[in-house]
Amino acid sequence: MANDNDNSVPAIQDFYEEDFAWCYGCGRLNNQGHHFQTRWNQEETLTQYHPLPEHIAIPGFVYGGLLASLLDCHSTGSAALALYRQMGHEPGDKEPVPRCVTASLKVDYLTPTPLGTTLSVRGHIISVGTRKVVVHSELYAEDDLCVRSEAVAVVAPDTMTLHTAGSNKRDQY
Repeated sequence: MANDNDNSVPAIQDFYEEDFAWCYGCGRLNNQGHHFQTRWNQEETLTQYHPLPEHIAIPGFVYGGLLASLLDCHSTGSAALALYRQMGHEPGDKEPVPRCVTASLKVDYLTPTPLGTTLSVRGHIISVGTRKVVVHSELYAEDDLCVRSEAVAVVAPDTMTLHTAGSNKRDQY
């Protein structure tokens, strides 16, 4: 699988409002996080990540929890991209980006995922409603399909913002 992650195409996570930019997987404001980034790659979505040596399950293979986290953040980022595009916008526009959270995530591990290579997650938008998006994703290690997922992502409720949850929540990070 070619590395066609064009970093000139903006990642949706770079445009999440501050209240929604703290996720351990994809939050730009979480200094300890993975900083997964999802962007359009023509009509599919793409997230690439190079696991660190400590992301080991058994020697030579990636821990499945990291893979699920990668697919989860990729799916919510893909959903945000799809909703934003449906609203007539692209990353970098001035309108706020919708922030999605996971309603369900089904992960099928097809083959052990090797450690030591960049992983590519490719997403396909199956359906887009006004508040709900279904995303099918495939995770590759080079040309090898290792994991598939299907996620239902929904727009995050207003009650999840720091403004409504209490500003002292941010101090925990």
